[in-house]
Amino acid sequence: MQELQRQKPSVPVVFVGITDPVETGIVKSWPRPGGNATGFMSVETALTAKRLELLKEIAPGVSRVLVLVNSGIDANLIALRAIEAAAPFFGVQVSSGIVRDGSEIESAIEGIARTLFALASRYRLPAIYSFRYFGVDGGLLSYGPDIVDMYRRSVTYVDRILKGEKPGDLPVQAPVKHELVINLNAAKAMGLTVPPMLLARADEVIE
Repeated sequence: MQELQRQKPSVPVVFVGITDPVETGIVKSWPRPGGNATGFMSVETALTAKRLELLKEIAPGVSRVLVLVNSGIDANLIALRAIEAAAPFFGVQVSSGIVRDGSEIESAIEGIARTLFALASRYRLPAIYSFRYFGVDGGLLSYGPDIVDMYRRSVTYVDRILKGEKPGDLPVQAPVKHELVINLNAAKAMGLTVPPMLLARADEVIE
């Protein structure tokens, strides 16, 4: 994104799915982005605290959390710092595992699992993910913004820019619609009972 801005500073950009565009240097501020870019953030730091809260609801015994981070992606490092800041409020310790591809994920999980618990065939660690498709594809929980909704909203910015408004004058917008997906099959495989109140709050339940 930054490279595009450097190469084509006069080309208007409407982004979707950026994490904290101020910290990553894409815009100057949320209300007044300046420059040639504006758009829709996919993640707010407040979401990380909410994910820890949900994880503790479905697995109250969790006392340590492993955050898998791709060190080459600024958004991952921003999210890690937010999780570390929120962790004390939920009584959990945070460890991070640096991964660059799929082959390194298992090694990162094994590293923390040795100090927690091992199961006969496989490590069964309660996990929460950022987007709906993770829960649908078999993850225990997912909580995050409705990506389709953000793309729909981005069309209004494209329309306004085509009619003459400047991207730098259009405020960056945070997600307004979030989705909680609970996968009961995954919960059962882990021996977890989903609290009824948490189940009632889910936007989608996979059975």
